[in-house]
Amino acid sequence: MVTGLPVAASLALAGGITNFREGRRRAALNEAMHELRRPLQVLSLSLPEDLPPAAPVESSLHLATVALERLDREVNGGPPEEVASEVAITDLIDAAACRWRNAVTLSGGTFRVQRNGNSLFVLGDRFSLSQALDNLLSNAVEHGGRQVRVESRREGDWVRISVFDFGSRLATNARRSERRSGGRRRRGHGLRVVARTAASHGGSFNLRRGPDRTEASLWLPLSGWGGEQ
Repeated sequence: MVTGLPVAASLALAGGITNFREGRRRAALNEAMHELRRPLQVLSLSLPEDLPPAAPVESSLHLATVALERLDREVNGGPPEEVASEVAITDLIDAAACRWRNAVTLSGGTFRVQRNGNSLFVLGDRFSLSQALDNLLSNAVEHGGRQVRVESRREGDWVRISVFDFGSRLATNARRSERRSGGRRRRGHGLRVVARTAASHGGSFNLRRGPDRTEASLWLPLSGWGGEQ
């Protein structure tokens, strides 16, 4: 309460200050989104017309554009745009591998994809699932070793999508991160995104760290198009 003011007036003043701060925050976010849209548009218009849709740049730009659109709705209101469809696990992994393979191989590492089970489908939002898998691969590339493997395996009525990294560089990267952030530890925003995506699709997320490898697994229920055993 503000000293000397009636209770109702104090509450009204506090509410006004809160609304003012919220308005400034929203204005700042809208300005930042506007500034992000322009370079995304320039990059999109600069792509060759004959570029394959699955090319890393095209695929990454699409994910960034969808993420920006969803942020806009979160800030300014509007109905959610998650669209459920039959998502082929092979397509999901191949697109992610296309985006991340160079990040591993250009540094002298190896990137492998291993599948066990054909024609596997899940019912869900393709963007959210792509975002979750990208977060797992980003963590593996940034915090793990120079060997990264993506594995999909059918487990009954479920599919397990796992990202492995070997030859841990956790200590080295932790020191680099602390230097970049002035000693502040980075938080696991990406893993929270993965866990939230898994839960919204009726699945789960599991992370297992060992002395020489890390396994991050996304468990998802197969749809009616689960395919052959």
